Amino acid sequence: MRKLPKINTVVIKIGSSIIAGKDKIDKDFLSKLASVISEIRADIKNIVIVSSGAVAAGFKLLGFKSKPKDIADKQACAAVGQAKLIQYYEDAFKKYNLIVGQVLLVKDDFSNRKRYLNARTTIKRLLDMGVIPIINENDTVAVHELKYVETFGDNDNLSALVGGLLGADMLLILSDVDGLFDKNPLKYPDATLIKEVKFLNEDILNVAGESVSGVGTGGMKTKLVAARKALDSGCYVGIINGKDPYNVKRFLIGDEIGTFFSHVEDVKDKRKFWIAYAATPKGEIIIDNGAVRAISEMNGSLLPSGILDVSGKFGVGDVVKVVDIYGIEIARGKTRYSSSDVKKIKGVKSDKIDQILGFKIGDEVIHKDDLVLSKRKGV
Repeated sequence: MRKLPKINTVVIKIGSSIIAGKDKIDKDFLSKLASVISEIRADIKNIVIVSSGAVAAGFKLLGFKSKPKDIADKQACAAVGQAKLIQYYEDAFKKYNLIVGQVLLVKDDFSNRKRYLNARTTIKRLLDMGVIPIINENDTVAVHELKYVETFGDNDNLSALVGGLLGADMLLILSDVDGLFDKNPLKYPDATLIKEVKFLNEDILNVAGESVSGVGTGGMKTKLVAARKALDSGCYVGIINGKDPYNVKRFLIGDEIGTFFSHVEDVKDKRKFWIAYAATPKGEIIIDNGAVRAISEMNGSLLPSGILDVSGKFGVGDVVKVVDIYGIEIARGKTRYSSSDVKKIKGVKSDKIDQILGFKIGDEVIHKDDLVLSKRKGV
């Protein structure tokens, strides 16, 4: 048996390849899932589901033979499919006296700090009332759609952000394979399942393949990138074969199935997770080598003297990327000055700020308490 931490809140991510078959939503899967959820509710108080499937469920209903590429067509499919999706969830779960609630989110709900906190309050209130939130991206109004910067990109990423938002104990990602293998199990019969990952580094990321189902957007690599975000929020992660919903219960009671990511960060400041992963950077601040060392090696703040240039337009309180002279991201942070003001004070000592701007918010452009190092690639 696998020793798991105490789980009060679990986020279960269900992809399109699991919930949507070739032609329609798999109602048998949802019925079995509802049964499993009703069983684990005795031990796990808060259960949140992040469910894909809206576009995959809708395109057949609108007469498309495959998922359309046109953005407006995709959004129409999402509108029709999301209605069907939540209807099937409701029908399956009410048999076990379980109430579900639909929560549709867009990237701005995470980027905007007030909306971020409001989303947390709303979802936690649903949980307090015994409701199981069914969360999905609102593809119908996500104007940049699934492949553009202002969307989550895939629901693996969304599930990790939801885990961080709620301070969840476990993110359980349902996949179409048994977990993470040392090589692609669909190509290599001798592939070996990795039962536990203690440190999710670049070597682990490099063994991941891509989506093969043709239904969803997220392959194993996107799951690992999402797992890394969740781990950084203090949330443990499991990846299991979701074709059989009973694997959810098996994993959560300690059966050694799937892959368990067992090392989480000790998160003392939840704001830093928001800065690192949830907020959309509004611009970039380019810094010199001395500032790179001060930030990355000495836990320092970003002072104007180390700033070389500014890219993009941002205001006070916006999150920006901090990059070196080669464009490599060093950190992300919440700036105390606007882009126009940073341009005026770049390269000068902090005691000159008031003289140049006519006011002074602080010595630092980004205080170290509002700065998060981008220690790994892909952040």
